[in-house]
Amino acid sequence: MRLIPDSDERDLASMARGLLAKECRPGERVSEGLWKALSDTGILGLGVPVDYCGSAGALDDVGVFCAEAGRALCPTLVHSTLLATFAINTFGTEAQRERWLPPLTSGVLRATTALWNPRDAAVVMPVLRAESGAVGWRVGGAADFVLDADLADVIVVPASVPSGKAMGFVVALDDPSVTLEPLAMMGGYQAFRVTFDNAAADPAATFDTEALRRVGNAWVSLLSLDLVGVGEGVLARTVEYTTLRHQFGRPIASFQAAQHLVANMHIALSAARLAARSGIFWIAKGRLAIRETAVARMQAATAAKLITLDAHQLHGGMGYVTETDLHLWSERARVLSTLGGGADVAAGWLEDEMGLTGRGTECQPTA
Repeated sequence: MRLIPDSDERDLASMARGLLAKECRPGERVSEGLWKALSDTGILGLGVPVDYCGSAGALDDVGVFCAEAGRALCPTLVHSTLLATFAINTFGTEAQRERWLPPLTSGVLRATTALWNPRDAAVVMPVLRAESGAVGWRVGGAADFVLDADLADVIVVPASVPSGKAMGFVVALDDPSVTLEPLAMMGGYQAFRVTFDNAAADPAATFDTEALRRVGNAWVSLLSLDLVGVGEGVLARTVEYTTLRHQFGRPIASFQAAQHLVANMHIALSAARLAARSGIFWIAKGRLAIRETAVARMQAATAAKLITLDAHQLHGGMGYVTETDLHLWSERARVLSTLGGGADVAAGWLEDEMGLTGRGTECQPTA
């Protein structure tokens, strides 16, 4: 694993940062201009072969983008579409890739996913059921806390089939047999309970529990890199503010107490970045990377909490008024630190992987 980004990764990060700075407005949901820019620059096709209208690259490149997405507060619908693309590209058949990847990478379709328990990404037993009849596959059941279902065109979900195996399906969210119920989320983030009443579905991939766990780990590691980006953005804002803000005739950045806080923020951020990059690296190599994913989530969630709280403290009263926008980064840190499981849940994954609980890595069914 490279500890220092190479020139290609630096170029990608620079391009993504410029694009997001131009097209993203903190606190706003996805715009047509942003979506078109992501499509035109090939970001929606990162990690997808050119045969399926992708821009090649690897999962590591998606991670580079996610770090910049966190810095700019890029809408989470982009992350969901990238994850749906990764799942189909990794576990779909050639025919399924040919059908679904081109519209996803070109921006024609916007996607969300419901591939694991939102409270614990290690719980991957499908809660939906699917049956094949004379008119094709139909999916029934409900999925909770699906992000941005109101903005997406399709959803990628796993469902158990009569053979006892799990398959991935693509379901159109404008289908009359699909209903959306808003669920309360902090910070203006939109999540829904999606109910499928024998909705028409098209196969997209074949999953076993290991495949679903690998997709879940990829999601957690990518969100950990998003949290790193959040921390980078907050740290940069804090350094700038403490340099400009004066007390007793000198910048508050010159006071040792402020310097210690900023140094601790930087140390936590560096550890989180290395841990998240490690998770992505090994998942891209085909491993489950449970241990690396657990460490990445623990480091990223802890760092995000430390950095945002200290940033508010160093901003003083200015950190607690909405006009400064600092709260937008704090809210994102809170939301993305809990989706799929927080640091405490991730510690349980690590205990299981190391055999400390006696449960091993077996995926637990949903209650």
